[in-house]
Amino acid sequence: MNLKALIVDDELDSRNILNAYVEKYCEGVAIIGLCENIIEAEASIKKHKPDLVFLDIEMPYGNGFDLIDKFKKIDFEIVFITAFSQYAIQAFNLSAVHYILKPIDIDELIAAVDKTKEKIKSKSDINQTQILLDNLNSLNAQHKKIVLPLIDGFEVVPLNEILYCEAADNFTCFYFVNGGKAMICRNLKFYETNLKELGFCRIHRSTLINLEYVKKYIKGKGGSVFLAGGAELQVSNSRKENFLKAFK
Repeated sequence: MNLKALIVDDELDSRNILNAYVEKYCEGVAIIGLCENIIEAEASIKKHKPDLVFLDIEMPYGNGFDLIDKFKKIDFEIVFITAFSQYAIQAFNLSAVHYILKPIDIDELIAAVDKTKEKIKSKSDINQTQILLDNLNSLNAQHKKIVLPLIDGFEVVPLNEILYCEAADNFTCFYFVNGGKAMICRNLKFYETNLKELGFCRIHRSTLINLEYVKKYIKGKGGSVFLAGGAELQVSNSRKENFLKAFK
């Protein structure tokens, strides 16, 4: 698969380094333009219609999100280039968008490009960029959304629809408020890292719960938690203190 790509970054050295990396390590990707601001980028996108845009987020005279706002429909894929805080990385992970941290790691670049090719090939119509913007703008953690990768695509789920998650080797089983469930090919540690500040708590080495749905706690060595819908889950002794702190 051959892709036309555009690089948008206000720093000349960053543009040239990324251009050289893409040309050397990303087979089938042709750089058709280098832009230093969103004004140049908007014009170049409209003229050349790239398949992929490498977009730096923080730039003077308008950031990467300002560029996105200029298009009613995003008909190109985006790989974000960022030195953002953990808060933003959390939003990126929840939204399943492709991003690369500065300074650029070649393996991360190759992986991001490969994932972009896979998405284009699958013709997925999920707007992950819009989900990212919604997550960044949402003040209420439970109103944020997560993109769950499935064998045949993706599923977009609001956090307030997740009851709890359970480890299954390198997979995670999501249990939903409506009684449904989904097996996701990512380990529980990934979801703990990205959800622990959004109202979720690891109560056992194999269980991550949405604190929004805790109905009752019964004391014991670790104790038991009862969630809405009747699910009873064990709290490990080593995680009991952390769980109880969430309710103080």
